[in-house]
Amino acid sequence: MAMFRSLVASAQPRAPPGGPAGGDGGLEAQFSCPICLEVYQRPVAIGGCGHTFCGECLQPCLQVALAKMRVHAASCAKTQEQMASCPKFAPVVPTSQPIPSAIPNRSTFTCPYCGARNLDQQELLRHCVDNHRSDPNRVVCPICSAMPWGDPSYKSANFLQHLLHRHKFSYDTFVDYSIDEEAAFQAALALSLSEN
Repeated sequence: MAMFRSLVASAQPRAPPGGPAGGDGGLEAQFSCPICLEVYQRPVAIGGCGHTFCGECLQPCLQVALAKMRVHAASCAKTQEQMASCPKFAPVVPTSQPIPSAIPNRSTFTCPYCGARNLDQQELLRHCVDNHRSDPNRVVCPICSAMPWGDPSYKSANFLQHLLHRHKFSYDTFVDYSIDEEAAFQAALALSLSEN
């Protein structure tokens, strides 16, 4: 959405590309709006790719969905050319810090039925309801097995019901994973006593 806003913000009234030597599409193509295919009326150029449109044609186009903007960026030769000339990411200095591998991922999960990856808790529920509603297999809940108290060998008899009843909220909202069970119990007890 930020990319779309920056494109809209950078749209400025501008003269159309100039002169017969300005391009290889001929004089008519240089002064024609790609939307209405007529000679420009109040030309407006988009900042990022430099495309020019009629002001009247561009206004309804600014309401276009972000998905359509992505389709344009994927098919726009000028955008592709600019992307090809961008420098590739390379770290300035190699890091001496190890990549943490002992920290379990409790944000995204893998579907226990089909292996679909990177699903957050709500996406996992939606995915399973849409794709595995009638699957009778007993499976391990990936959310529970990622928790410190979870049993990675326990298989739910009805995984969808388990998701609907056990995972109505995200544990991250209520759980501090950095403290042990006794410290969590003491903190809950102290909070309970302070509220009364």
